[in-house]
Amino acid sequence: MRRLTLPAAAGLALLAGCSAFKPGVEVTALVGSALSDVCNQTAERLTRDQQRLADGTVIGLRCRAMGSGDVVTEVVEAARAVHNGSRSADDPTIPTLISLDGDLEQDQLQYLVQQIAPNADWIPSTTDSPAFASSPMVLMTTADLADGLNDLENPYTALTTASTHRELAPGSAALPIRFVHTAPTRSNSGLQTLVAQYVAVSGKPAERLTLADVRANTGKVKAIQSKITRYGASTGGLAKAMVQNGPFWASIASVYESSVVASNRSRPAGQSPYVAIYPKATFTSTMRLILPTGPWVSEQEREAVQVLSDYMLKPEVQELVADIGLRPANPAVTASQILPSNGVDSKARYEALRSPRPEVVQAMIQAWLVAAKKSSRVALVVDSSGSMQGAKLAAVQSSLMRYLSQIGVNDTVALIDFDSRIQKPVVVDGSDAGQQRGQAFLSGLKADGGTHLHDAVLAGRNWLKQTGQKEEILAVVVLTDGRDQGSTTTLSTLQEELRRSGFEGDDRIAVFSVGYGEAGAFDATTLQALADGGGCLPGGDSQFVGVEASAVAHRDECAVVGIEAEQRIGGENDVRLAVEDSLWAVKEADCGLWKEFLGLGLPVVEDGCWSNDQTSSLDALEQAEGLESLS
Repeated sequence: MRRLTLPAAAGLALLAGCSAFKPGVEVTALVGSALSDVCNQTAERLTRDQQRLADGTVIGLRCRAMGSGDVVTEVVEAARAVHNGSRSADDPTIPTLISLDGDLEQDQLQYLVQQIAPNADWIPSTTDSPAFASSPMVLMTTADLADGLNDLENPYTALTTASTHRELAPGSAALPIRFVHTAPTRSNSGLQTLVAQYVAVSGKPAERLTLADVRANTGKVKAIQSKITRYGASTGGLAKAMVQNGPFWASIASVYESSVVASNRSRPAGQSPYVAIYPKATFTSTMRLILPTGPWVSEQEREAVQVLSDYMLKPEVQELVADIGLRPANPAVTASQILPSNGVDSKARYEALRSPRPEVVQAMIQAWLVAAKKSSRVALVVDSSGSMQGAKLAAVQSSLMRYLSQIGVNDTVALIDFDSRIQKPVVVDGSDAGQQRGQAFLSGLKADGGTHLHDAVLAGRNWLKQTGQKEEILAVVVLTDGRDQGSTTTLSTLQEELRRSGFEGDDRIAVFSVGYGEAGAFDATTLQALADGGGCLPGGDSQFVGVEASAVAHRDECAVVGIEAEQRIGGENDVRLAVEDSLWAVKEADCGLWKEFLGLGLPVVEDGCWSNDQTSSLDALEQAEGLESLS
């Protein structure tokens, strides 16, 4: 096997055709999560079809996918670095082709880059970017709620006051409304949802909203946000978790139409289908091919992107778009999966919302962060036993330093240090004083003593029960390398306690466990049991993340488990990983099989290729499904 070195990346890296294909010029694409599958498949087709420049140079495609909000952040940071000279314009990792999951995010990207280079026009407008695919924003719900939601003039205004299913749909059970959408700071669907809420409660067209409207209506948006149970990072992942966990976890989700299609196509046999509700006014979510003109794009790359853009609108590529439930931009290609059997309606009529002015959208984001976002309360249980000495404790300190810097002023984190003793919680928040307490806590961590793991986790749970409020998102996060030593609480007792406090109980406390150390150095069985005991349903919120020496992790449905050398992972597609020289290699698999497994920002590489791309322990912590919502 030959070794291919890829650049470090925060999101999924998809590389196609690397074992035999050597392009003359390679287009680096950074796309929103909705297009990750299509980009990967397009790259594979491109390897076969060998598209060329006018001079005969062969074109290649390298794709990375992440939430559209994260795409915007990465491109803005790259543009700033190039502009101030701290990063070379020749850096091949800066994307030369961008796609976002909606016009709203593209408007934001253009606006933010213009603040850096006011007269440069490095990011084209939506009118200068060809459409590639689309998927309207819908409300995904169960059949018993569908008719009631369809009859509402505006579901979001109803959500400002309704608290039960029966208030939305007469005849439904009086169950509490469980509403989910992605984080507006991370995902296009979450941002579009937030804007749609402001449009609904203000009664004004999106393009006419003002800063004063944001200030006047944030309270009403907060009332909607009070029904939130989770803010996801990925629209597709959120919809998948909803299907797997049922209406007790979430009964209404704001997602793409394509997410409803995917959910119904993959739902277990015998499970009732989900239904897409099309609000009378909603975002179309047009995904465009954005061709930046910044100094990091060479003339040859610009020509390659133009050729590639034409190629991606060909029927054979557009059929890939249709196959995953998106609506193709090429009118000659039928949206083949927009069928009643998939819970969606090809004839749905709605008013397409336009984007507010960028500064108004920025004000909405800030209002959400400061005032409207549902608050979280997290018990962060940190192992400082003797076995954490050295690199492991340093990794914990570094990870948590960044994690704490991102929590909001209304979020609360209890830092609980444990070894043979369980220390009194140090409570921090996003304020300056809270951040100082957090820094002092991290600086004071010293590795010594035993590991009273079970007792410490129970202490974290108990703190949440004593201090948590019903309107908060509650979670225990355990960071440890080891096995319990000396706890008075048995594992079975702890599991039962966590189960009673989990989603099967009234507290709705999620449990996340993070294992540090070499493969086998942490007790994966125990950490998995802790996550499962917190009410984990298949594909749900409670997770175990194994952080190996090379700081990578792997997602396996409900739990995120550390992968040991040559460990075989069962499932629909039985595949295997192997470790050599601290590098991960995919064996007996291809890129397509691994996109879901490697959902923590790991590279996806084809059989026969290698990558030294690594995900930090912070990334594993932040990107665990649902955990990023706690920051």
